[in-house]
Amino acid sequence: MATILDGKKLAQIIQAEIKAEIAEFHRQTGQRPGLAAVLVGDNPASQIYVRNKRLACDRVGMASWLHELPPSTTQTHLLELIAKLNTDAQVHGILVQLPLPKQIDESVIVQAVAPEKDVDGFGTQNLGLLAAGLARYYPCTPFGVQQILLRNGIAIDGRHVVIVGRSNIVGKPLALMLMQKAEGANATVTVCHSRSRDIGSLTRLGDIVVVAIGQARFLKADMVKPGAVVIDVGMNRLPDGKLAGDVAFDEVEKVAAAITPVPGGVGPMTITMLLWNTLRAAQTLGRAPRRMA
Repeated sequence: MATILDGKKLAQIIQAEIKAEIAEFHRQTGQRPGLAAVLVGDNPASQIYVRNKRLACDRVGMASWLHELPPSTTQTHLLELIAKLNTDAQVHGILVQLPLPKQIDESVIVQAVAPEKDVDGFGTQNLGLLAAGLARYYPCTPFGVQQILLRNGIAIDGRHVVIVGRSNIVGKPLALMLMQKAEGANATVTVCHSRSRDIGSLTRLGDIVVVAIGQARFLKADMVKPGAVVIDVGMNRLPDGKLAGDVAFDEVEKVAAAITPVPGGVGPMTITMLLWNTLRAAQTLGRAPRRMA
């Protein structure tokens, strides 16, 4: 049976490190790193995500603000709010919770966040810096995936990593991160997606398989090489109300060497790396953060 890669426990360890750094930052500057969250509409999942992020801020001693806007909010109104947050010296990181209502162009909003406060790492400037190997911030979910691997002693250097999913939030930035000529990277990376033919033939090549395709229980045991490490980024609500990842956990754990659970795997790490990025924004605004070991 596979070793369970406990993201919840690891998140607690890293958050304790962040808390200690925030205390020192406050001692030296009299300030606290600050994260402003913007929630538009009443999407229940988004409300839960934002609540969890604010609770995490409280745990580590980080200042946080929540701007809740009605579903009818116009794009102009939202852009005005972001402009104010961009110039607020107390706000070091800005999180605009996605998805946004249909009348708002998400790409416009993402680009409106000042790059030095784009702690999600979604803006084109920060993605471009990542592609060039000069990352200001690593996008939070890929950063969390990388830390799960590194802090569990799972080698990345020289390994074949197969990523299922090509989104700008997970697949693309994770591929960019892991193929860098840098510590904690140097992988051979294959990215496959919904239009790839015979995905199983590709995932079976992976020493490490990361699944972020948004389909419940997509990755089956016969799609995994025995002894591979499997990272499940998915979070899907089944008809019976239960949560399931993109991996058929009960099957795959029998052939994998290590696997992340859902929930309790990548999710807590995503929030933790958001805190990490916000702290770095406060400490070294506009400069590349030091790499985590």
